[in-house]
This record gives sequence, C-alpha cells and structure tokens, in this order.
Amino acid sequence: MSATVDALAILRERGFVEQISDEAALAARLNQGAVVFYAGFDPTASSLHVGHYIPLLAMAHLARAGHQGIAVLGGGTAMVGDPSGKTEMRQLITPEVIDANRVGIEGQVRRIIGPSAQVVNNGDWILPLNYIAFLRDIGRHFSVNRMLSAEAYKIRLEKGLSFIEFNYQLLQAYDFLALNERFNCVLQIGGDDQWGNIVAGIDLIRRVRQQESFGLTFPLLTTASGAKMGKTAAGAVWLDPGLTSPYDFFQYFVNVDDRDVVRFLKLLTFEPLEEIRRFETTAGADLREAKRLLAHAVTTIVHGRGLADEVQGAARAAFGGGATGDESALPTVNVDQARLLSGLKIVDLIAESGLAPSKSAARRLIEQGGVRVGERKITSVDDVLTEADVADGASLLHVGKKHVRRLVRG
Repeated sequence: MSATVDALAILRERGFVEQISDEAALAARLNQGAVVFYAGFDPTASSLHVGHYIPLLAMAHLARAGHQGIAVLGGGTAMVGDPSGKTEMRQLITPEVIDANRVGIEGQVRRIIGPSAQVVNNGDWILPLNYIAFLRDIGRHFSVNRMLSAEAYKIRLEKGLSFIEFNYQLLQAYDFLALNERFNCVLQIGGDDQWGNIVAGIDLIRRVRQQESFGLTFPLLTTASGAKMGKTAAGAVWLDPGLTSPYDFFQYFVNVDDRDVVRFLKLLTFEPLEEIRRFETTAGADLREAKRLLAHAVTTIVHGRGLADEVQGAARAAFGGGATGDESALPTVNVDQARLLSGLKIVDLIAESGLAPSKSAARRLIEQGGVRVGERKITSVDDVLTEADVADGASLLHVGKKHVRRLVRG
C-alpha cells in the first residue's frame, strides 16, 4: 500500500507533535510511500489506560494514511522496567504475569489501531540474548556519560537508579534495531519522556547498519488544571471495562474541563477538524454538545458503538431531567438484604462504590450536601440506606452533579 495522505501534517494539525529527529527528512520519507513505524507498550498491568491512548491514536492516524504500524508489547523490557517518569524503581513482576498482561492488552491495541496493525512481543528477541555477547555487540555503542545526561536518568540519580533500570535504554534501542532488521521499521513514536531512548535507537541503527531512521514524540498530556490526563480521585481510567466501567469511562470525558474539550477532540477522536473548529469559539453551557461528542467518540473507539450508545442513554436517564434511557447500563452496586436490614451506612456505600476514595471523603461529600438516594437528600453522615430507598428493587445514588451508581437490592 502506498501512502496518499500527508500523515505528518495530520499529526501536527491535531496536536500530536512535540519533537521530531529530522522533520524534513521524515516528511520526505513519509510522502514517498508506505513507511513501517512502531510504538512500544510494556505490559506491566493487565490493561492499558488513557495515558496510552495518545500513541495508539497516533498509530491509527498513521495507519489510515497508508503506513504500516507495529505495536511492540514488551514481554522482554517489562522484565526490567522503564525508569522514565518514575521517582522510584518499579516492582518487578513475574514472567507469567507479564505474559498474561500482554495477551490481555493485545485486544485493546488491535481494536484501536485497526486490523492492519502488526503486534509483536519483544521478548522474542530480548529474552534469548547472551549477556556478554549483547554487551560486546550493542553495549559498546553507548556512552555512559551521554546516558546519564538523559532526563529520565538524571531525575532518578537523586533517589537511586538500579543497574537493571540503567540497561533499559540499551534494550529499547535494541528493539528499534531489531525491528529495523526484521521489518525495515524506520520510525519510532512515543511520549516525550521517551525521547532519549528513541534517539539512542536512531544512533544505534546508524552505527550498526549505517541506515537512517527517525523518531517522533508527543506532548505529555495534562489537563488545563495541570493534572495528568486519565487520573481521577479513584485512580487511573483504564481501557478494560472490568477495571473502569464503560459508563465511568464515558463520564470522565463528559466532565473534562471546558478548556480541554477542543484539544481533546483533536487528539483523541477521528472527528474531522472542520467539525471540531466550530467549537473553538463556544463557551460555557454551549460546550455540552462538544463534551458529549468527545465522550461518545472516544467510548466508541475503545468499547464499540453499541456500548457507547448504551452508556450515553444511561447518562441521559440519570442526569437528563426526565430523559429516558436504560439505567441498567449504569455501574451497579448490589446491596445485600442482610446488610440493608442491619443498617447499611450511606458513607460506607459511597466509599465501596468507588464514588469517593475513602470514608472520610464520603463524609465530606455528605456534609457538603451533594449526596442523594433517589429523591431523598442525605443530610447526616449517620444516615443509612432503607428498604424504602430500594422499594422497587433498584434506586440511584447520586454524588454531586456528575457521579451516579445504580443500587440493586440483592
């Protein structure tokens, strides 16, 4: 397949580009025809989260422009742990857990990037390495002084950097070399915290194969308030529906800061730019349409159109002032009959349902007057759930204007 679309222009216009190793040369290469590129994802958890969504969408844009993507799931590098952006060493996880995580993540990657994507495991070429041979063949090309000047290592030197982590840059650079040799991969993309590792791979390919390769990084995405995108009081926003329900996933994007809506529409969806631009001069309540578009589009990409429609309908039913929809799509908390009869405190229910990170936070929410069960406003931290609250078998627990759980009597 030949590339027929200016992929670099698309990425820049949508806000993906932070640094490029040689922009003029990369633009020429991309415009000549299909280019093989890759991004890496270490399977250190059972699911990817919203923080991984930017490289996945960038891969999807490049693939739509006719280029061939490779998603590297780091079954080898996850054995070491990337120190980039970490203030202390990651806890090492077993090969069995890494492999299970990798299998689970693969489906998420394929759904977002598209059917043309190739998914590989870098454990295939890293785990069989002979350490002494690797040091002789690869390690000799790396300057310790240069490695220590990398931001990821400089930060960690103050608190302690383990020798195993110090090897990570060699392994990621070796990934790029291995992919260049096996698949003629010439472009690595990733977050800007990966710049040092990407440049190391470019340099290694030049030294070992005397070939040109490229790197492109994305800005590390934060919200207008300065928080890391995808972080909530309850923790990370996961792509796995078992860890973050599709409803909560949808609501995360419905509730983004007004200042972030247009930027997120460009970065996180495939909506045409001319459609997005009509929201650039919109403010306040008029941005609700843009937020619903953002939430529905991202949820469709990650979870499919059917679930996106379901949770949008559920949100309208819960918050739409009489709007109809299927409330069964809301995150559900089963209330045991025995606990109901013994006096289940609303404080405990809020904390257990994930609507507050702790009981003390739940108490504050009640004291601030932001909690109700059905139409009953909760006024005391000692209030309990009654049989009348779930007389019809189910009710809604509202916390503030944005968060809800469906209570079902068990």
